[in-house]
Amino acid sequence: MRCETVKPGLECTFMTKKGCSFNGGRCHQIVENCEGCERILTFEDARYCTSFPDPAVKWRRGTCNLATHVKVEKPAANTAVKINPLKASKRSAARR
Repeated sequence: MRCETVKPGLECTFMTKKGCSFNGGRCHQIVENCEGCERILTFEDARYCTSFPDPAVKWRRGTCNLATHVKVEKPAANTAVKINPLKASKRSAARR
């Protein structure tokens, strides 16, 4: 259904016929960590996340998985891979 409380006209999964079913009955504003994300929309001089109604919860345990401005560093391709010695011995025995 379309939101009628904070983000009028936007599709919302928490909106029901009785109103907003999210905790507190409305979406919460973004936190400082959200600055720079592409998912931020401004409604009536307040800024909200389009993907999640309570952004503070997403940042509580680390980086938000929906953040577009945070780059995740991948391990280098040339790092040494630990090989299980038991499997290595079985592989070498199978080649004989």
